Amino acid sequence: MGREHIDTRQLAQLTEQSQDLHSDALRITGRAMAPTASEEDVMALQTAASLENLAVGVYRTAARLPFIRSGNKTLVTFISTTTRQHEEHAKAFNAAVTRAGGRAQTGTDPKYAAVVRKTLPTVKTPADVVKLAISLEDVAAQTYTKNVGQVSSGPLRRLFGSVAPVEAQHRATLLAVQALLSAGDESLIALPTDVAKLPPAVGSVGFPDAFYPTADASPVSEGAIR
Repeated sequence: MGREHIDTRQLAQLTEQSQDLHSDALRITGRAMAPTASEEDVMALQTAASLENLAVGVYRTAARLPFIRSGNKTLVTFISTTTRQHEEHAKAFNAAVTRAGGRAQTGTDPKYAAVVRKTLPTVKTPADVVKLAISLEDVAAQTYTKNVGQVSSGPLRRLFGSVAPVEAQHRATLLAVQALLSAGDESLIALPTDVAKLPPAVGSVGFPDAFYPTADASPVSEGAIR
């Protein structure tokens, strides 16, 4: 894709779309209760909450890193906004869990918590933070997308179906940021930015999939309370 096709407002639009999708997800949460939820429904909701709890922890840790805290202001704002959204998603999933008769999940997904513990000591740059965040957003988006076809009621399908695109938007924004970091000029991560210096990949890198994949979705039992 040539430079003339790059959308100079991409990061801003992705952020705005994420906010809009997030608002939609929260509105749907109030209706996401099933009078007769299955055991699989409860496990799926607990696993979702465990993924959200883990994302919150990672973003909070990232925000405290000196090279993030005193670094690029646009990235700092993105981390702050995304942390809040993950906190609210965790509350949404746990509210649905308790309405379904299950226990709220306050822990983190054991599989990916182990990955995070192994990875965090190697995080030395903003690019490392972005790479880790992309992996967490991707597994959440894939999991919720698959959950839509696994839960037993319309309200729960709408809940998962409304949160999944928020996580996909987070990933899309991070992929765009990753491309800008790879260009070697962190100043490009700005709103507005210098379009003449943008790498061509920024115009398409955030949307690598025509249909969101689910091959790496977490099993419904992965983060369930035992």
